Amino acid sequence: MQPDTPRAARHPRRPARRTLVALLAASLGCEPTDTAVPTQPTGPSSPAPTAWVTPAVSTPGVVYRIFQSPAARTAVSFHAYLPAQYDAEPTRRFPVLYWLHGTGGGGAGGIVPLAAHFDAAIRSGRIPPMLVVFANGMTSSMWADSKDGRIPMETVLARDLVMEVDARFRTVATRNARILEGFSMGGHGAARIGLRYADLFGAVSMLAAGPLDLDFDGPRARANPEERAKILREVYGDDLAYYRTQSPLTVAELFARTSAPRPRMRIVVGDADNTAPGSVAFSAMLRTLGITHELQLLPGVGHDPMGLFAALGDRGWDFYRSQ
Repeated sequence: MQPDTPRAARHPRRPARRTLVALLAASLGCEPTDTAVPTQPTGPSSPAPTAWVTPAVSTPGVVYRIFQSPAARTAVSFHAYLPAQYDAEPTRRFPVLYWLHGTGGGGAGGIVPLAAHFDAAIRSGRIPPMLVVFANGMTSSMWADSKDGRIPMETVLARDLVMEVDARFRTVATRNARILEGFSMGGHGAARIGLRYADLFGAVSMLAAGPLDLDFDGPRARANPEERAKILREVYGDDLAYYRTQSPLTVAELFARTSAPRPRMRIVVGDADNTAPGSVAFSAMLRTLGITHELQLLPGVGHDPMGLFAALGDRGWDFYRSQ
């Protein structure tokens, strides 16, 4: 897998994971931070502190924040794009788009063009004013809680970051005002987290999501076996059974059996992208499970988020207007 360049309510407890393995076996403008960086925990189970705090990215409309995450037990950084209306209308509250980057990290190469992309859409009236939160998923976390507990990335995002954003900014703190979107690794994470936390997110957008197979052996994994081995070891503890419990395929099967609210979902991928077969197969699986979604297969587009947005054109904005 090549690195990818490139988005205070009470929150319920995370669904128990105790049944997952059994079910699988049975069925399948940068501003300075206003929060001081706390002392990092120490010990063999503590993550490297620098992994959770990335450098600030300076670009118009984007602020940089650091907060103390209870799940990670350390400081965690994120960036947030604020539309012009945020300062101009001081009593107004805004919906939030959470953006999950792909492998390689979500630094300036992703945040700068994406912030400009959404800013232009808001200024032109194509979508309503909203915050865009660029979460920090490290370089290859898969947006999952690592098996050894050192990197509880999913929990940090769904439990801690959402609560922090609602407490710190003037948001509309309801599921129908939250969109979860991600590219590649981020699309994989958006699908899993969006379905596990359907009470938090009203819409889920998967852009060129991957990997979408149960053996972590798709085309992008085969193209970079060293990266596959690193992710399998560091995130999944060299345990394919654990990897499968974290797969959107498994999570979708479990989700379909529940009465949880159904998010609006879309799958977007280019037909020149080697993740396309997995996305098409996942779409077919969702249809079989009765999970409503839209699939957009875009001709001539490879593994490129801005290329996907360009190919979608104006029709791509409908998804953000439907909240």
